[in-house]
Amino acid sequence: MDSPVHTRQMESVVPETRIHPTAIVDRSARLDVGVSIGPYAVIDGDVEIGSGSVIGIHAHVAPGARLGRNVRVFDGAAVGNPPQDLKFGGERTELLVGDRTVIREFATLNRGTSASGRTIVGADCLIMAYAHVAHDNVLGDHVILANAVQLGGHVSLGDWAIIGGGTVVHQFCKVGAHVMVGGGFRVTQDVVPYVIVGGYPLKTLSLNRVGLERRGFAEEQIAAMSQAFRIVFRAGLNMSQSLERLRTDCPDTPETRHLIEFISGAERGIIR
Repeated sequence: MDSPVHTRQMESVVPETRIHPTAIVDRSARLDVGVSIGPYAVIDGDVEIGSGSVIGIHAHVAPGARLGRNVRVFDGAAVGNPPQDLKFGGERTELLVGDRTVIREFATLNRGTSASGRTIVGADCLIMAYAHVAHDNVLGDHVILANAVQLGGHVSLGDWAIIGGGTVVHQFCKVGAHVMVGGGFRVTQDVVPYVIVGGYPLKTLSLNRVGLERRGFAEEQIAAMSQAFRIVFRAGLNMSQSLERLRTDCPDTPETRHLIEFISGAERGIIR
């Protein structure tokens, strides 16, 4: 058995849950240790907030929200409100937010509909001010939405995707992993992984080489992706021909296989 002194030392490092006296917290909300709730924040019932998370001034965490550990919700953000979908009938759905994700001022994140039951935001994401994450979205880990990005319903963003400020993404579009979309654009088709898109009309400009290097991809992996990029976007082939060339001419790497799978499943077509 631990000595009394050792027990007191262990107890002293347990973070304290702090709730400002002006905040409104439903008794049924489940707050882990070390959660901080700021002035005038509203935490509804059927909410879970993980340890170390901070809820800012006037923020609202609505029923169905499930926040991980060390999440930061800044002033005026609305997290877990019902979807903006006329077909929504009040069914019980969820918004899941991963550990260490940051939700900045006045961002809005809606929970899912009966189509999938949940909206998912991964870990270590940054959702900047005034951005909107709509119902049934799925965001991977390390995603960045710059200021005022607007995602339609059922949008999917891969890990490490970065969406520039003011960009709108059409419902049901998929944006691949390690993609960078410039600011102020309109995404109406799928964006393949590993690329940079921009311009008017929106087009795939280049491989996101700098982003891939920063994330530790080896030179031989980047070379294989460059070869695949040239086949899909520079060889003047249609999609069926591009897929065949990817299978026969490119190294059989996880990245190539992922690219083939992504293009094969692109129901809205891809941005060329």
